[in-house]
Amino acid sequence: QVQIVESGGGLVQPGGSLRLSCAASGFTLDYVAIGWFRQAPGKEREGVSCISSSDGSTYYADSVKGRFTISSDNAKNTVYLHMNSLKPEDTAVYYCAAAPPSLLSIWVLWEVYDYWGQGTQVTVSS
Repeated sequence: QVQIVESGGGLVQPGGSLRLSCAASGFTLDYVAIGWFRQAPGKEREGVSCISSSDGSTYYADSVKGRFTISSDNAKNTVYLHMNSLKPEDTAVYYCAAAPPSLLSIWVLWEVYDYWGQGTQVTVSS
């Protein structure tokens, strides 16, 4: 059974850091692309970052480039999102999702992802 579980969210002050985890079961990371998305209240779901564990290619939204880093530990079947220099506008529910690697060129489109986690809340506030 395919399952994706996010963790690591919380409350952090502006300028702080968090590491989100995306633990997958029922499939291996070698054969999928894993994307991180976020959705703030009243806003559309936004693609944040994506990784193809098979070749290590990574992708980032312009709004997080230089601040967020995506990585994977295939031995643990887990993808991480390292978030630094957090801003209040990063506040959102963060979701992890899996997609076929053939669709990497359109990784920002949430519609191409087949499996989703339940999300983890990130709040950046003083």
